[in-house]
Amino acid sequence: MSWIEVVTIGIFTLEYILRLLVSEHRIKFVMSFWGVVDLLSIVPFYVFLLVGFDSRPLKALRMLRLLRLFKIFRYNKSIHRFKRALSIAKDDLTLFGAAALIMIYLSGVGVYFLENERQPEQFSSILDGVWWAIVTLTTVGYGDTFPITAGGRVFTFVILIIGLAIVSVPTGLIASALTQARDEDKGV
Repeated sequence: MSWIEVVTIGIFTLEYILRLLVSEHRIKFVMSFWGVVDLLSIVPFYVFLLVGFDSRPLKALRMLRLLRLFKIFRYNKSIHRFKRALSIAKDDLTLFGAAALIMIYLSGVGVYFLENERQPEQFSSILDGVWWAIVTLTTVGYGDTFPITAGGRVFTFVILIIGLAIVSVPTGLIASALTQARDEDKGV
């Protein structure tokens, strides 16, 4: 256990206790998202301090230390601006997400019917086609599954072009919403 961890936990513990003491609604604070994050970020330290040994099941509690990172987001102005931007673009992103899911499904079905006869091991079900569509539309393209028929290759070309839009349109929506949120911050 390093002295940095002890000091950090001490500060987090003091902050948690002070917030609890000054809170008008203590139960509401303890049950709030940030209250739970604060508590879960310090509990593993004290559990290990009290138990005194590293038993395997308790080692998983160490992962809760990562929750401390959420505390940084609470005070970051950019995070709040990004949250507002997502709120501004929520309807557009929801509509585009639904359209993307429909496109993924239709692409999976299409490639299945085009390629199943020639590649029954690679495209054995529509779910295999959907997996291929997700990988292709997000432009990841692992290369493990690809069409070999002329129809499948033309279909893939169209899907790749649509995949570029699936990546670029939400990016533009979020960028536009971030600009709007920044303008609101400046009072423009």
